[in-house]
Amino acid sequence: MRSPHSQPPHASTTPLRPALLLTLLMALVGGGSAQSSTPSFPNSPDPALPIQAAPLPDGSTEDDVSAPILLPSSSQITPSQGTTLFPPLTPPVAAPFIGPVLPPLTPPAATPPLIGPPLPPVTLPVTPPALPIPVPDPAQAELGAVRGLWVDAFGPGLKTPAQVAQMVKDARALGVNTLFVQTIRRADCLCSRSSVPRASDRDLTPSFDPLAEVLRLAHAQGIRVFAWVSVTGAGNAAAPNTSPQHILKAHGPAAGLQSWVNRRPDGSYLEGSDIWLDAGIPQAADFMIQSILSIVKNYDVDGIQLDRIRYPDGGAWGYSPQALARYRAETGSKGTPIPSDPTWTNWKREQITALVRRVVLETRRLKPQVWTSAATITYGAPPTDLSGFQKSRTYSDVLQNWPAWTEEGLIDLNVLMNYKQDLVPNHIAWFDDWNKFALSVRGKAEVAAGTALYLNSPDISRRQMQRALSAGLGWVGYAYRTPGVDVYKNGQSQPQGFAVLRKTLTERGGPLTSTLWDIAPPTRYALLGRITGSAQPGGRPVEARSSNGTLLARTVTDGSGYYGFTDLPLGTLEVRVAGQRWQAQLTRPGVLRSPDLLVRDAQIIPALK
Repeated sequence: MRSPHSQPPHASTTPLRPALLLTLLMALVGGGSAQSSTPSFPNSPDPALPIQAAPLPDGSTEDDVSAPILLPSSSQITPSQGTTLFPPLTPPVAAPFIGPVLPPLTPPAATPPLIGPPLPPVTLPVTPPALPIPVPDPAQAELGAVRGLWVDAFGPGLKTPAQVAQMVKDARALGVNTLFVQTIRRADCLCSRSSVPRASDRDLTPSFDPLAEVLRLAHAQGIRVFAWVSVTGAGNAAAPNTSPQHILKAHGPAAGLQSWVNRRPDGSYLEGSDIWLDAGIPQAADFMIQSILSIVKNYDVDGIQLDRIRYPDGGAWGYSPQALARYRAETGSKGTPIPSDPTWTNWKREQITALVRRVVLETRRLKPQVWTSAATITYGAPPTDLSGFQKSRTYSDVLQNWPAWTEEGLIDLNVLMNYKQDLVPNHIAWFDDWNKFALSVRGKAEVAAGTALYLNSPDISRRQMQRALSAGLGWVGYAYRTPGVDVYKNGQSQPQGFAVLRKTLTERGGPLTSTLWDIAPPTRYALLGRITGSAQPGGRPVEARSSNGTLLARTVTDGSGYYGFTDLPLGTLEVRVAGQRWQAQLTRPGVLRSPDLLVRDAQIIPALK
């Protein structure tokens, strides 16, 4: 979902201005990219498209770490329960499966340089299959795929008990098996039991908990519920949250060095009216992680969906003073990088992947049965292989490397925000070929095509859904509030539009006829750890090796010193970081939390004269 989750086509029903309608008409006639031809929904699974209509629904890899890594000298690492730079989100395991610290690795004869070479790619190259992809057995396609519906928080659907009851009834009649319910919107929540304040919305019934009610009613109908969260969303200047506990009150644009806001090189911070958090600031990343974990802890959700898990459009972001200082310390770079600097863009891309990794591992520690999902970007023409993907705007502009996430096993379900319009030149091929590319790099994840109901007629939505299902993908429609282009643009009521969509997708042999999706997320053996005691805990290479020394995986620590491996074999595991090594025992499924490991950076003492 491009960025619809931040505010998809469910934000407002304000009519488009004539000039904007002319702009949209010209874009449709000229073809252009998906980005230029698709209006931006303030509330849709990240359709952060550049076109800013009136307030409408708006809801947006980690590749190898090619930036140089700072490797300060360090003393022997020993397990420690002492003071840490950042308090852990969850207490350490009572009985950690950590073996004795092994002797330090033999140092090289020559003193190693402070800056090491770029790490090789974490993931193995993926060769895409020849197109077209074979059509799977229809029976398997019917039984194994998600059929979902996004329900945004910027219009009717979640604001009152009556709206929730009607929405669940409609979802049941449509035949979907999964609801993606907007929960965390802009560092606030349509719920009552989370670490962020309630959403400020005069239409939201006081004391009403929309997420709890959706769970109660949907589960009674056998429908799964994913909590859809806008991860980096911080606020909207036109509609600010009024709670004194909202994060922008203490860490907003005017908070100086305590600001966690993402910025351009000139210090500006608004994208349209939206304010984003900077994933390169460790405290901001911890805040985002904690807000998601509070939902997982307090609600019986079937999954989480990460939306706006990226940088804003335009490339020139990430220039908060704290993020820049950390970048310089970890890479040895001087000055302020230009937006196209490859070391800088690689470093920022790693911050997004590190954020995904931490959220996923912490979620799986709490509740292994919860699905982890992301709404991923499909800007422009589709690639045919990974090399082509690395030239796409998804990878180079908004810095989202979702093929690496699926290969590493970070997410269980990849939902493409494949918002294409069949009536626009090239879009039919673009829709199908993005789906094919996603299948060719699916790695360890299920794949679903997210389609823009709001931009297409129900007949076109039916054809897009059929093409996705026949290719072996699941399907998710954006969105309940705007179930067709006539609702979005031409004044048709939501009930009328939804009735037409339901009839089109369920009757006369429609694709929504068999909706069983009863598979569980895969069982994994994983490790989550952290280094402490260093003024610079981030950006350190970490390796996981088998007992015979075979390399299993590589990663780097995040800004708080956390590292993790998501899919490891059972048995003895050797972890290497900062010139040291130690062992852990993976004896059961789940995420093993290693005790914090103390790294003391060596102090350089001038020679006595």
